[in-house]
Amino acid sequence: MAKLKDNCHVLLVTFPSQGQINPSLQFAKRLIKLGVNVTFSTSLSALNCISNNLPSVEGLTLAPFSDGYDNGYPNVGKSLDEYREFYASFIALGSEFVSEIFTDRAKEGRPFSRIIYTAVLSWVGIVARRLNAPATLLWIQPATLLDIYYYYFTSYKEAFKNCPDEDKSLEIPGLPFFVGTREIPSFLLSSNGLMDWLIQTIKEHIELINSESNEIVLVNTFDALEFEALRAIKNVNMVGIGPLIPSAFLDGNPSDTSYGGDLRQCSKDYMEWLNSKPNASVVYVAFGSYTELPKQMMEEIAQGLLQSERPFLWVVNGENTMENLSCKEELEKQGKIVSWCSQVEVLQHPSLGCFLTHCGWNSTLESLVSGIPVVACPLWTDQGCNSKLIQDVWKTGVRVNVNEDGFVEGAEFKRCIEIVMADGKEGEELRKNAKKWRDSAKDTIKEDGSSNVNLKAYVDEVLNSHA
Repeated sequence: MAKLKDNCHVLLVTFPSQGQINPSLQFAKRLIKLGVNVTFSTSLSALNCISNNLPSVEGLTLAPFSDGYDNGYPNVGKSLDEYREFYASFIALGSEFVSEIFTDRAKEGRPFSRIIYTAVLSWVGIVARRLNAPATLLWIQPATLLDIYYYYFTSYKEAFKNCPDEDKSLEIPGLPFFVGTREIPSFLLSSNGLMDWLIQTIKEHIELINSESNEIVLVNTFDALEFEALRAIKNVNMVGIGPLIPSAFLDGNPSDTSYGGDLRQCSKDYMEWLNSKPNASVVYVAFGSYTELPKQMMEEIAQGLLQSERPFLWVVNGENTMENLSCKEELEKQGKIVSWCSQVEVLQHPSLGCFLTHCGWNSTLESLVSGIPVVACPLWTDQGCNSKLIQDVWKTGVRVNVNEDGFVEGAEFKRCIEIVMADGKEGEELRKNAKKWRDSAKDTIKEDGSSNVNLKAYVDEVLNSHA
C-alpha cells in the first residue's frame, strides 16, 4: 500500500442501499491502497446496521448524517410515495451535511481534495457546484446504461417513447446492440408520476456531466467488458475502474474477502451445505437486497427448480416466505433456503453451476468474476440492459421469456436452467464464455491491467494535482 498523503483526502458520499454501499466501500479501499485518505459518508441508519461489520482500514473515516429516518425506514420500499418522502428528507438533510463538512474542513486548513458521489445522488453534484468544489460521479451501474440515459435526455427522448413494441429498436451511437423496450428502464417510458423523482435525478446527472467539456465519470466496469460503451459519449470521459468487488476474488488477497458493509446478518450453515454437493451441480437463486417477489412468481420459480431436479440455494428476502407455496415440503427436501448470504463467497464455491438472478449490476459483475453462467430474470431499472449484455453481447447466460400474460412460467425457468447446466453445445459455450470473462476481469486489476492503470492515473492526475 502506498503511504497515505495528508494533503490528499476525498469525501465519498453514497446512497444507503446495499447495492451502492458495497462498491463504494470497495472503491474506498482501492483509493486508500493508492495513498488517498477517504471520508465515507452515508446515512446514520445504514451505518448503524453495518457498524459491527465495517472494515477497519487505516485511512478510512466514517461520517454518517441523519436522513430523518435514524431508527429505520418505515415502509420504505412498500410505497413509492413513502419512498419519495424519504428521498426528499435525504436530499435536504444530506445537502446541509455535505455543505457543512466541506466548508468546515476548508476553514480548518485541511480541505477535501474532491467530493466523489454515486448514482442517484445528483444533489451532491449540485451542492458541489454551489460550493465551487471539485466533484466526480462514481457510476455504479454499467456504462451502457449511462449511454442510454444520456441519449434519452439529450436527443432520443421522443424516439424512445414512440418505440412501444418489443420488435422495434433504436440504434444508439457506440452501443453494441440495438436498444428496444426490454433494455430501456421502464420508468422512462411510463412512470405515471410515481417515479418522477428518479427521472429528475437521472436528468440532473446528465446535465451535470454534460455541462463540462470532457467531464470524468468513474464507472464500475472495465475496458474489455464495455469498450464501445465507455467511448459512446464524445464529450464525456468515462473511465473504467472496476470490477469493484473484494480483491480476494480478483487477485487472491486473503485480507480482503468481503465488502464489509452488509446491512443484514448472514444465515448459517449454507457453506457446509454447499460443501456436500458435487461440483457445478447447484443452482443459486437470488434477486438482490430488497426485491420481494410476488407470490405467483415465487410459485413459478419453485416449480421450475423442482422440475429441474437439481439442488439449489435460494435467498428469500423479507416477506417472501415459503409458507404459502404449494410445494414447500418438496422444496426443502431438494434445496436450501436462506434469508441472506455472502454472495461473492457462494459464487466462488465449486459446487455452483448456475446463477438465477435479477441481473443487478453488482450481481452481474460478481457472476462474471466467478465464471458462473446466468439465467437472467430482470425486473426493472438497469436489469433489462444488463440481461441484454449477458445474453447477446458477452454470451454468458440466457434470459427467461414471459408468457402472453406477462409472467414467467415454471417450465421456462426449468428450460433456461437446463440450457445453462446440461451437457449440450449451448451450455458448454456459455460456460466457456463465463470463464473467459472471469479471466479478463482478473487481468484488469493486475499491475498493468486497464482498471488499475486508469485508477492510478485518476489519483495522480486529478486528486494529487488538486491536493
